[in-house]
Amino acid sequence: MERLVVWVRRHQWTKDLPLYAVFVFLAPSWSNEQPWVIRAIPMLFLLPLLVRRRFPRTAAVLVIAGAVAVYTNEIWAYDRGRTELAMAVVLFTLVKLGQRGFAALITVAIFVLGWQWGFVWGTYTENPTFTVVGVWPLHIAAWTLGEFFRKKAQLTAEEEKRADAQARAAVAEERTRIARELHDVLAHSMSVIVLNAEGAKLARHRDPAAVDRTLDTIGRTGRDALAELRRLLEVLHAGQDGRSPQPTVAELRELVEQSGRDVALDVTGDPGGLPASAALQAYRIVQEALTNMIKHAPADATGRVAVAFEPREIRIEVTNTGGRAPAPAPALPSSGRGLPGMRQRVEMFHGELTAGPRPDGGYRVHASLVVEP
Repeated sequence: MERLVVWVRRHQWTKDLPLYAVFVFLAPSWSNEQPWVIRAIPMLFLLPLLVRRRFPRTAAVLVIAGAVAVYTNEIWAYDRGRTELAMAVVLFTLVKLGQRGFAALITVAIFVLGWQWGFVWGTYTENPTFTVVGVWPLHIAAWTLGEFFRKKAQLTAEEEKRADAQARAAVAEERTRIARELHDVLAHSMSVIVLNAEGAKLARHRDPAAVDRTLDTIGRTGRDALAELRRLLEVLHAGQDGRSPQPTVAELRELVEQSGRDVALDVTGDPGGLPASAALQAYRIVQEALTNMIKHAPADATGRVAVAFEPREIRIEVTNTGGRAPAPAPALPSSGRGLPGMRQRVEMFHGELTAGPRPDGGYRVHASLVVEP
């Protein structure tokens, strides 16, 4: 059955077979003095309808020529039903394909032929005027239906374009989200690993025990980063419902400890009653703010992370002092996604973000996420 449907779609002329059946039933009379072969000749004038979709203008001209032959021959003159219907079909096709100018010329030819038939053969009927005007609704309906199906096709094409644009936008948004998540996962952990590795290199002769502790930190941070990457890959495969689990206070504390800096953590409220997506964004904002501190703040700078989980809002504040000691390692490269990424996360929840230097030379990041009740 499926193959038949595909075959019919490839051979559009098969859709006209029911139309040809109508043409057969519209024959005026098969009983006449003339041989049936001669009386069946007008059927040949309908053959151009088979290619009307591919060659609409050619088919229209040939059908009009056939109508002229029918209306100027006494044998075929009263075969008017099929002829008018054939001309209506090509008129419908032209209008549907948007060829209005050529359709207007065909319309003129149709009405001229109608009046010609009325003056020549209509005089033998009881009401010649009605026989001429009576077919006008057929051609008006053909034009109207052509306009309707043309508009419908245009609307379908626009909807397909809109759907394609939305699909592309969704793909772009997903790529942005993936890039942001990868940045948040890797930037923090890699910053901790690089800075601790630099510190271990400097302390390897003075304090071997500190080197061991630093290597432990590097190993633990690397394992955590791999776990985060695995979880992110699982999220990408699972889709929206499989996003990262809601961060807990313990995870925030572990994130602060990973930084390797003197950072105090103050958490109020319970994230358990909040949407997982909101708590996740709060976790990522804290992660990004700590990453910026690790990258740019001096080694002796202290920091503070304050997170307040409230029923309708999450408030986040990450601050650090200016410090006095120089950074123990060259400045780490920046991706430029830090603040823009935090701003995007805040905008997702109609919150606010302020970030800037403090009078003591430190830095402050304050963000709020509005949670719908």
